[in-house]
Amino acid sequence: MRSDSARGGHVVVVGHGMVGHRFVEAMRSRDNEGRWRITVLAEEADAAYDRVGLTAYTEHWDRSRLALPGNDYAGDDLVRLRLGVRVTHIDRADKAVVTAHGERIDYDALVLATGSYAFVPPVPGHDLPACHVYRTLDDLDAIRADATAASAGSAPVGVVIGGGLLGLEAANALRSFGLHAHVVEMAPRLMAQQLDEAGGALLGRMITALGIDVHVGVGTSAIAATGDGTVAVTLSDDTVIESGLVIFAAGVRPRDELARDAGLEIAPRGGVLTDTSCATEDRSIYAIGEVAAIEGRCYGLVGPGYTSAEVVADRLLGGAAEFPEADMSTKLKLLGVDVASFGDAQGVTPDCLEVVVNDAVNQTYAKLVLSDDATTLLGGILVGDASAYGILRPMVGEPLPGDPLALIAPNGTDSGSAGLGVGALPPAAQICSCNSVTKDQLTKAIADGCADVPALKRCTAAGTSCGSCVPLLKKLLEAEGVEQSKALCEHFDQSRAELFEIVSATRVRTFSGLIQKFGRGKGCDICKPVVASILASTSSDHILDGEQASLQDSNDHFLANIQRNGSYSVVPRVPGGDITPEQLILIGEIARDFNLYTKITGGQRIDMFGARVDQLPEIWRRLVDGGMESGHAYGKALRTVKSCVGSDWCRYGQQDSVQMAVDLELRYRGLRAPHKIKMGVSGCARECAEARSKDVGVIATEHGWNLYVGGNGGMTPRHAELLAGDLDGETLVRYIDRFLMFYIRTADRLQRTASWLEALDGGLDHVRDVVCRDSLGLAAEFEEAMARHVAGYACEWKGVLGDPDKLSRFVSFVNAPEVPDPTVEFTKRSGRIVPIGMPEIRKVHQK
Repeated sequence: MRSDSARGGHVVVVGHGMVGHRFVEAMRSRDNEGRWRITVLAEEADAAYDRVGLTAYTEHWDRSRLALPGNDYAGDDLVRLRLGVRVTHIDRADKAVVTAHGERIDYDALVLATGSYAFVPPVPGHDLPACHVYRTLDDLDAIRADATAASAGSAPVGVVIGGGLLGLEAANALRSFGLHAHVVEMAPRLMAQQLDEAGGALLGRMITALGIDVHVGVGTSAIAATGDGTVAVTLSDDTVIESGLVIFAAGVRPRDELARDAGLEIAPRGGVLTDTSCATEDRSIYAIGEVAAIEGRCYGLVGPGYTSAEVVADRLLGGAAEFPEADMSTKLKLLGVDVASFGDAQGVTPDCLEVVVNDAVNQTYAKLVLSDDATTLLGGILVGDASAYGILRPMVGEPLPGDPLALIAPNGTDSGSAGLGVGALPPAAQICSCNSVTKDQLTKAIADGCADVPALKRCTAAGTSCGSCVPLLKKLLEAEGVEQSKALCEHFDQSRAELFEIVSATRVRTFSGLIQKFGRGKGCDICKPVVASILASTSSDHILDGEQASLQDSNDHFLANIQRNGSYSVVPRVPGGDITPEQLILIGEIARDFNLYTKITGGQRIDMFGARVDQLPEIWRRLVDGGMESGHAYGKALRTVKSCVGSDWCRYGQQDSVQMAVDLELRYRGLRAPHKIKMGVSGCARECAEARSKDVGVIATEHGWNLYVGGNGGMTPRHAELLAGDLDGETLVRYIDRFLMFYIRTADRLQRTASWLEALDGGLDHVRDVVCRDSLGLAAEFEEAMARHVAGYACEWKGVLGDPDKLSRFVSFVNAPEVPDPTVEFTKRSGRIVPIGMPEIRKVHQK
């Protein structure tokens, strides 16, 4: 049945969240004749922003970075946005809304997009000043202020009431403030709405291992103020937690008070009752998003909210759209842990079957829910590794392509297993649930000329909301035979290697200059760090000079590694592991005076953990005055050159490996690259320095040095391969110069030498031709570039100490008090020294 509103008029939208904005976009993209004028009344002072990504605000505190594209409707005469306007009454008889200032605004159609509010359980003390909710940007600003005080007070602790999606995000935010977080959940497991018992238990163990205390199966009895500005949180099991602040993330409730007061029917569990057209009993009033109880059910995810917005837009423009069965799938990375659920994740379908792989050693859990005849996928849960989500979610309701166990077994997502892949999906499979985009729509868009992911986004809107389907878009393009662009990101059509050449040739020294001449837009978290690395690799400018400072990630921004409790580690350079007694004493004195935890690293140097941002300059000053310098542990640069004791001490040593390691580390220190670089020098074939597990490995022989390249340890260990043998010292250094510069010029972003070598056409043979035989005629250029680096090197710590502008960055908070940080006091457990509140991690070995 077509809507009577199709003739047009004035539509008033109450609320300007993500769903309200989507409604306006849908109306304006479809209303080609301009039949409808739109007025948006927003209670918040901020126009529509990405509330799903709210926690990202704690990383940069820049509201503009969360703003949804086009949220101001600039240049659109048919849309009027009014911020900071609260609607207090709906006059249904006269078709008008009334604002808090008494203004009346007439409507022909009214769309309620008021969303939800954070539920605060009626716990005694819930209204104390230290108690917050986690819902808006203003909420996070208030939490930040209290976290600042708590981090410097007697209780550097935060308590989160609620262990769902939002509660875990809030815990992550507290951790980023340097607080020790507790999560309290009444259900017997975390994320009870999305995960089953086994999945929730694994998630709980993984989050506990990150230093967050998890309390499940308990409630909160009371919150009481203490005399020192903290609060005592008493749990139902009589546990008492002294905390600096409390965050309620115990769920949401629909903001349906306007509809209630106007006499509209409300669903039994709250929300404005609508039919599948999202219309209320008053046919000129609609409800969308979290406030809408569509046939009695409210949906708390952005995907169903967007669908409701599209339905109402279609209805107002004369269509007959109805709200379909909602996709409640979710895929998130919470505190670094992949979590996903889709379809009938809890297995409530009668007589359904379950296939489970619970890998306790690798900390992954996967479950598929199948029909009673094991032929149809109904849903599933993934914890620890959600890489299969993109393929599995669109298969819900479809016949399985093979053995269900093969779909979730380790390596089950490889292209050769059980036919699992994008090609196995039927045309009707919904690839993007947020925007209801099917595989068939995407393949037709590809056939019509969409040749890359950005084009598919523009044409179909797939991947423009939560973004979880973007990897699948790329796979679909590949499956359709479309050659993929090597563009760095949507702002640069060039690859990293091409941008390197542009910077080298044009001498452009700023990101803004580069994107203005060779890119588009304002940049993103992909291209900014890449350009920062290229600029650092092609000059000796300090990385915090001018505009370049804003491009750095958090580690490079503070020239130190941020730790999981919000403090930083300091790693001075110890070339080749060669250190004097005076330097050892200096490190010990600094660690003692600043109450830092010390550890000898695998790269033969000493790491000092637990420093506040404002303490870093004074620590650096004492190290620099003692003749030490930055070890670049924070940068995509040379980290260490590990060595054995060589011919000076070892009876097997054939060459002076210590001096060679020292020489190489001092030569390549500060060299910025696409990824970190590690080296090793062994004095004989016994390989005590483990040189063949390094990006560059040098092993002494009777006649000189063997040079190995392209190795690394870590998750995908790979032995380095022999590039050249029995080299004299001068030739060895020349070849390493060429190899490193060739890698820095041509590698992709975040590509280690091992994967670069594997992906390079011609592989090691090609590298040998370039480095040893100068097949490209670039050897002299590579050597000159390295010579410029060596001549221009300067310690980055020292560069900060001599510059007041740079020093001004190193404060924990505005007007931060100079007090010891109680989050980094250390205590002894079971023979180990660990930070307070951090769990002792034990490895379980199978026999």
